[in-house]
Amino acid sequence: MNKEDNFKEKFKQALISTVKVISDDYKLEKEINKNSSSKNYNFFELDNLNTKQDYIKLRAETDSEALKRKFSNIEIYQKNLPKKSSCKVLYDISERIRYEILGTKILKGISKNLKDNYSNKIILKRKDQLKSKNDVPIAEAFELYMLKNFLDIKLNSFSEKILSYWEKDFKLSFEKHLNYLNKNIENQDNYGSKLSEILQQMEIFDSDNDDKNQENQENENPDNNDQNDQNKANDEQEKRQEEEDQNGLDGDYDLNESVLNEQLVDTDSNKQSSEKVIQKISKNTGDKEYLIYTNKFDEIAKAETLETNEEISKLRKNLDQQLTSFQDLITKLANKLQRQLLAKQNRAWEFDLEEGLLDSSKLTRIIIDPQNSLSFKKEKDLEFKDTVVTLLIDNSGSMRGRPITIAAICADILSRTLERCSVKVEILGFTTKNWKGGKSREEWNKNNKPKNPGRLNDLRHIIYKSADTHWRQSKKNLGLMLKEGILKENIDGEAISWAFSRLKKRKEERKILMVISDGAPVDDSTLSVNSGDFLEKHLKKTVKNIENKSDIEILAIGIGHDVSRYYKKAIKITDVQELGDVMIGQLSGLFENRKKLH
Repeated sequence: MNKEDNFKEKFKQALISTVKVISDDYKLEKEINKNSSSKNYNFFELDNLNTKQDYIKLRAETDSEALKRKFSNIEIYQKNLPKKSSCKVLYDISERIRYEILGTKILKGISKNLKDNYSNKIILKRKDQLKSKNDVPIAEAFELYMLKNFLDIKLNSFSEKILSYWEKDFKLSFEKHLNYLNKNIENQDNYGSKLSEILQQMEIFDSDNDDKNQENQENENPDNNDQNDQNKANDEQEKRQEEEDQNGLDGDYDLNESVLNEQLVDTDSNKQSSEKVIQKISKNTGDKEYLIYTNKFDEIAKAETLETNEEISKLRKNLDQQLTSFQDLITKLANKLQRQLLAKQNRAWEFDLEEGLLDSSKLTRIIIDPQNSLSFKKEKDLEFKDTVVTLLIDNSGSMRGRPITIAAICADILSRTLERCSVKVEILGFTTKNWKGGKSREEWNKNNKPKNPGRLNDLRHIIYKSADTHWRQSKKNLGLMLKEGILKENIDGEAISWAFSRLKKRKEERKILMVISDGAPVDDSTLSVNSGDFLEKHLKKTVKNIENKSDIEILAIGIGHDVSRYYKKAIKITDVQELGDVMIGQLSGLFENRKKLH
């Protein structure tokens, strides 16, 4: 163990000891050793600790976890949980602030860690254009409101601007109850009950507004336009159940910024909805010649729904074992990308101003000639566009073995590194549910095999990590790529349309789609009853449409194959070990060279 690793291990042990003492949970260390992969213990992750702010953040998160264990009862939490799903994320924020306030009262060190971390978080907030309330997620504004009014965190001008769009609504609902809430900080039941009542009575969460918001989302979201009222009700119920599962079963209900904005994911339990998703995406490809025989067997699924938690944890451990041999490469690549991205976010100075900070480097002029005037300087922020990156990974059988392992490793590296640079990352996969056409082909056979049926297999699109979910919460899912049974056929064109449709709905200024594939689209069932270039033609048209008619930047990395005939920006990898370096290099290049809009 080198010196740095030794220091980090000692730091981890200190954190564990801190949590044990604060929470009075002296069985904690044994639990961590037994369940090290559980998300309940991911606050002890020591990867990517490089700056002072990283250590402050980890100390604050650890303190917060310890306080939750000490002061937050899961049964009381569940009892007072608002019925409206839209209120739950604000309820979670408020409960977190409640137990953190209790911590600040008992120990000055905890108070300093928490307040330092929140102050850093406020400074690092995105600096994008804010034009209306629609540009500010309510969860982001509510957290600022709670920090300002309960933890006495001083907001900077940009955070005040974020809060200003929602502050009137918050004041209207909360101001007359602030005294009661403050008095009941130590009584979780009274505090939670009152808070739940306030949230559910807020006008911004009334049923009419919820319905309007749903309609607006559907107008913006082509995936849901064609659903009938019953499907909407089913979707809402599924979303509510999914949030309850995430928030309730294991007691890990910290703020997840994605809850209010997360797109509903369709699984086997909602095949009709999934069919509508695929139909709408297909209409948007711009290729009238591309036919789909049926999409009622298609599936869009979250990775964690495709295997048991135990199996996914086992696959993640397998991936971690393979990561050890790449540790030096990972560190080098991660540091390289981080340096390049952060360099673009660094602030610059304006000199020779009439006011500002005194420029000490110019004081010698005064000493030489007292008649010279004082010189001042001021910091200026350099523009760095709010960015989201989607990694779309080919999960076909030909990727089996080392190629898919390297793809999973690189997705892991990029996700961790880019998130540290305030760049959101989404990781998606595409394959089919079956070999040889599956249920789609069976139905085609039953209908006397009509000619030129179009795509004739059951799609499976996988969400390994959504853009608003932190890497720590999704890291286990990446191991699923190593399961051979997942990897089947690849129908690239529709997968790219799907990834594009998800990116298009994002609010970030900069959107990048990176496709990792090992060549042309192949599906034996489809190609056996259509022209030999049926899938290839559709892929070319889809990519060309994105390159020429959208502001989303797309590039491809072909493993062992040249994919430049499909993509303008394409790289060929002859050795899969080159993938990491090339990916980092190409992504860095994208940040340097903004694509011209057509």
